[in-house]
Formats: sequence, C-alpha cells, structure tokens
Amino acid sequence: MPLNIVLIEPEIPNNTGNIGRLSLASGSNLHLVKPFGFSIDDTRLKRAGLDYWQHLNIKYYDSVEHFFSINKNVNMVFLSSHGNKLHWQIPFENDMFLVFGKESIGLPKWLIESHPEKVYKIPVMSKYVRSLNLANAVSIVTYEGQRQLSIGTHD
Repeated sequence: MPLNIVLIEPEIPNNTGNIGRLSLASGSNLHLVKPFGFSIDDTRLKRAGLDYWQHLNIKYYDSVEHFFSINKNVNMVFLSSHGNKLHWQIPFENDMFLVFGKESIGLPKWLIESHPEKVYKIPVMSKYVRSLNLANAVSIVTYEGQRQLSIGTHD
C-alpha cells in the first residue's frame, strides 16, 4: 500500500534528505521534479538522508511537464496552504500521489487552479505562521494516509 510523495522543484537539501528518510520509513515512493535548488550530490542532502538514500525507491523528472506526461492517469492530490479542504479529508487510496510544492512559494498557481477539488491543506492554528516546513508537512500527510489506509487491517 505505498503512497507516492512528489516534490515539485525542492529547494532545500536538508528537507529533501529528511523526506527521503521518511519515504523509506513509511514504505512510500519518492518522486523528485527538477529543477532542484541544490545538487543531488549535496552533502547536506546525503547527511539528512544518512546512509538510506541508496535504498529509496526514487524517480527523477526533468520538469513539471515531464512528471505530468508520465503520470497522467494516476490518482493525485495537491497540498497547499491555499487548499479549502483539510488533509484528513483526503480520500486516501493505495498508490496515491501526494504532490507538494517548493519551499519558497509552494505549488504553481496554475496547478492549484486546474485541480481545485483536489487541493488540501494542513490547518495552521496561529495567525503568525504562514505555513509549515516542507518535511514536517510531508510527514503529517503521509502518516495520516498510512493511518487511514491501515484502519481495519489489524487484528
């Protein structure tokens, strides 16, 4: 029941490294969409991912267009602070793609506008916080998905 974590143009190597570790720990697949704000050989990326990087099920894409052309018939949801529905309302399914934007500006506006019914947000309870750190957001949504998908599968 793997989920697919998609990072559109990630900018911070430490976040991507931590999300790589999370992907492996949660049994998720990781999809990285270029351009990156760092080199894939960046020591900060490797340090955050520790020695787990070689064990990841990871796919790389040259651009957003490349990603969507290859994955046009998959079930996707988009995570953004501009969503109108909350992340626990996502109708999680096995093999679902959870799409996250880059740290500085999130998902492209055109993507949010073209899929408004599939855009979800994590509630932020303070007016002083615009958004959560990307690695934290991915963790919250991924494990909520794991929780929902595992309900009824345990004795």
